[in-house]
Amino acid sequence: MTTRRQFLRAASGALLAATAVSKAAQGAVPEAPTQDKPDTQQPLAPPGGRPYQPVVTLNGWTLPWRMNNGWKEFHLVAEPVRRQMAPGMTAHLWGYNGQSPGPTIECVEGDKVRIFVTNKLPEHTTIHWHGILLPNGMDGVGGLTQPQIPVGKTFVYEFEMKKSGTFMYHPHADEMVQMAMGMMGFIVVHPKNPAFMRVDRDFVFLINAYDIEPGAYTPKTATMTEFNLWSWNSRVFPGIAPLVVRKGDRVRIRIGNLTMTNHPIHLHGYDFEVTGTDGGWVPKSARWPEVTTDVAVGQMRAIEFIAGEPGDWAFHCHKSHHTMNAMGHNVPTMIGVDHRGIAQKIINLVPDYMVMGERGMADMGEMEMPLPDNTLPMMTGAGPFGPLEMGGMFTVVKVREGLARNDYNDPGWFKHPQGTVAHEWTGITPVASHASPENKRAAQTALVEREVRIRKPTGHGAH
Repeated sequence: MTTRRQFLRAASGALLAATAVSKAAQGAVPEAPTQDKPDTQQPLAPPGGRPYQPVVTLNGWTLPWRMNNGWKEFHLVAEPVRRQMAPGMTAHLWGYNGQSPGPTIECVEGDKVRIFVTNKLPEHTTIHWHGILLPNGMDGVGGLTQPQIPVGKTFVYEFEMKKSGTFMYHPHADEMVQMAMGMMGFIVVHPKNPAFMRVDRDFVFLINAYDIEPGAYTPKTATMTEFNLWSWNSRVFPGIAPLVVRKGDRVRIRIGNLTMTNHPIHLHGYDFEVTGTDGGWVPKSARWPEVTTDVAVGQMRAIEFIAGEPGDWAFHCHKSHHTMNAMGHNVPTMIGVDHRGIAQKIINLVPDYMVMGERGMADMGEMEMPLPDNTLPMMTGAGPFGPLEMGGMFTVVKVREGLARNDYNDPGWFKHPQGTVAHEWTGITPVASHASPENKRAAQTALVEREVRIRKPTGHGAH
């Protein structure tokens, strides 16, 4: 029979043991490296375990890990961060380990992974491992598969990487706010066989978007479609780093979309194949050549090509509004409107007034008009031949001969061989022929009148 004194002594010992275990577990948590530089960091070669070709995170980095009794251990810290979106503009975001997006997690098919997540946000959070096959209780949906991670607490996720491929992580807690604030990251699971799907250069980035008013620092989290900063890895052109490639390399670019709309991603100068999707690798028999691939919301795509043609090749979203910065949606079209009379009267009252838009918006790339603090021009960036008139989701794939195998340094602008650049024609201009009046009347007579009913669009809110 147990006496009251024995029971209290046993309970006290159990409490001390639990405290000791808690401290031991906390002491076992690996360090959480941070990164506050917006530059593309060198790929992180695996310090041990199965070999793999590491990826390059555009304007980002890979999270270091350690081995602990057969487990690869990582430590993510959810916290407020400051992210330079381009020189001249910094956003106050939420992210992981000092950055938004958070660091890329790299591992190998078959690895047992343990990820510690510490919450330093002002509210609770979770992490969902997007596309990973894992036990239900590790899926990261707050209230459904796990309790929320309270402020100041650390949770641990443990699972085995069952297949290789391209994946993401992001919260499933107050998702509208936390993802709008920049909480997301990339996961790359390399094949167990390092020769399978081998490439020479492997780039990754996430597509994300923000609504930050001119002069402001913090995104508007209630925005659904009217975003004004369309970004790759929370960077906009000219802040997006180039993808530096050696001539002859087999190149893979992995893309994940966590915005509120689809993005047709287009590469100049090459055709490519989609070799990977959300579900895994695409068999060769199922691929076809593309120059643009549409990446829908929540999807991942991996594209591959052989870099055979040197040059500076544009790489961008093909929605034209997505290659601009801080664009207003209610700007009137003034093309063809003669401003001269009224403009002079306004200038007499407001000396700094400028006429814009009567001949299109290309002159925006050359203007250096005053802007609110922490605001980027709508079209910015300069190339070797003048203003690039781009912003947002735009960068350059720079293919060069003679680069070292792991050289990702910006080689500067491409030096075109003589006679290979488009130039002004100074010879005789041929006269364009026009249809005769008789042919025009015959064509008009052949037209059949039809009544057509149309529905007038009510807006363009959906990008």
